[in-house]
Amino acid sequence: MSGHSKWATIKRKKGALDAKRGKIFTRIIRELTISARMGGGDPAGNPRLRAAIDEAKANNMPKDNIERAVKKGSGGLEGSQFEELTYEGYGPGGVALMVEVMTDNTNRTTPEIRKIFEKGGGNFGSPGSVRFQFDKKGWFQIEKSAVAEDRLMEVVLDAGADDLDSSDPDTYEVVVQPDAFQGVRDAIDQAKIPVVEAKVGMLPNIWVNIDDENRAKQLLRLVEMLDDHDDVQNVWSNFDIPEEILSRLE
Repeated sequence: MSGHSKWATIKRKKGALDAKRGKIFTRIIRELTISARMGGGDPAGNPRLRAAIDEAKANNMPKDNIERAVKKGSGGLEGSQFEELTYEGYGPGGVALMVEVMTDNTNRTTPEIRKIFEKGGGNFGSPGSVRFQFDKKGWFQIEKSAVAEDRLMEVVLDAGADDLDSSDPDTYEVVVQPDAFQGVRDAIDQAKIPVVEAKVGMLPNIWVNIDDENRAKQLLRLVEMLDDHDDVQNVWSNFDIPEEILSRLE
């Protein structure tokens, strides 16, 4: 399982998503705004915007907030202009990290992200330094309690998914090519299977095993600090921490 999906699972178990709902709303609003700006304000013709609206609804964001963010992005309202950037670097143990941000001030955000890497025992890298260790893929996380594996496999593979990973004790991970993302999402919705998280992002093609508890703790702290930054949308990583170590850290 990818580092990102393990990190998402850890956050849910800690209750961090509820504790940081304001941060989540800020991130989703930015995604709504920039999705509408890039692809238009009609979710029927803009899969990225539709995914952002689905995420907003799943997190109980008020309808007015969603509509205002979409209008802002499609030119109906004045607001800050955000730029999408991806920072790359290494964490403890040689783990690769890709940090996606949306910012209206790169002169502020870049040194802040660099400082977090340094404080967390990592190294801020140059563009392209770790990107080769990732592929752009669509990704769904689904609770095992929501559906039987055979049923989920039938639904997603028929819709064009590449793989279904059931190695995590609590969730399934469905991986798809980006151009198959919307078709698989539609099939999951039609089957009335609830989705914990759905994204198109950078999933690792190389994994780094972290079997030292202190190093794992340091790495998770770095990822958490990056994730907490106001401008950060997603943190992608290629760590693989054994479950017995994770269970002691949660």
